[in-house]
Amino acid sequence: MKIGFFSSSTPITAISPKRFLRAKRFLESKGITLVPGNLTGKSDFYRAGSIDDRANEINQLIHDDSIDILMATIGGLNTNALLPKIDFAYLNDHPKTIVGYSDSTAFLLAAKVKTNCRVLYGPALVASFGEFAPIVDQTFADFEKIINYQKTPVTIFAPKEWTDEAINWNDFERDKKMQPNTWGYIGQSVLEGRVMGGNLDTMAGIIGSEYFPTFTKDDLLFIEDAEKDASIVEKNFAMLNNFGVFKKVKGIILGKHALFDDLKTGRQPIDILREVLGNNIVPIIYDYDSCHTVPMITTPLGAKAKFDVSKMNVTFEDF
Repeated sequence: MKIGFFSSSTPITAISPKRFLRAKRFLESKGITLVPGNLTGKSDFYRAGSIDDRANEINQLIHDDSIDILMATIGGLNTNALLPKIDFAYLNDHPKTIVGYSDSTAFLLAAKVKTNCRVLYGPALVASFGEFAPIVDQTFADFEKIINYQKTPVTIFAPKEWTDEAINWNDFERDKKMQPNTWGYIGQSVLEGRVMGGNLDTMAGIIGSEYFPTFTKDDLLFIEDAEKDASIVEKNFAMLNNFGVFKKVKGIILGKHALFDDLKTGRQPIDILREVLGNNIVPIIYDYDSCHTVPMITTPLGAKAKFDVSKMNVTFEDF
């Protein structure tokens, strides 16, 4: 397996070289060959390079036919600026698997709309594989199951414990405090449909554009976010509501919100979502683990999916 990695926004390979090296060593220990994008180790203040430079980094990897997977190093805020300059036509004719999360949602959804690539909402090189054991091992195991999918449905079980504790970024301090894991639901504890979506805040940068997917009554809208407060979460839920997305879909899969700030309201994202939905009754499964919390489940976008709260698992096929 050969993975080409890129930095479409935050210059994390320059900011966090120690975590970057740990991530590289972890994947190389699994027999994976890594191909660095040409912005590796570089920085232009808040981003890895200019818009042209970042797009060119991805395009060079797209045109390398020896690469199997394109993987983001981390998220950020500015991946949406690259989309008009990405060579989606070549990528469609020479498809690869694309994986990332957070701000990479812009590229993931655009690739899903513009190409026939396999697109995974899953681990990013530095952010995810720079974690320490045993967390990184479970994230990789679930990622590997999805990567190795052929035709037999793949069932992924939720991690027994999870955390969003913000320690151990560069150096190991102590074991993270883990919490027992549960999923919740409103209306239906089992939901089936085509799963599509990603990071909620990133969707604000592409909604209404040619890069935003079309949703139907066969779809499960998957949304997650991190490090936002209640006011921003309400704004972004209202954005999707005003655009009519919630009325189009069969159900909603809401990921855990890492480091959520309730602004002293006592409300959680699920409470805010229900208020925004109002009289629009849409079944919801919430606290799903394909998000900024760890360990992370890899979600193949566009897959036929069955989420089961009582079994705490999800089954994917046709991706």
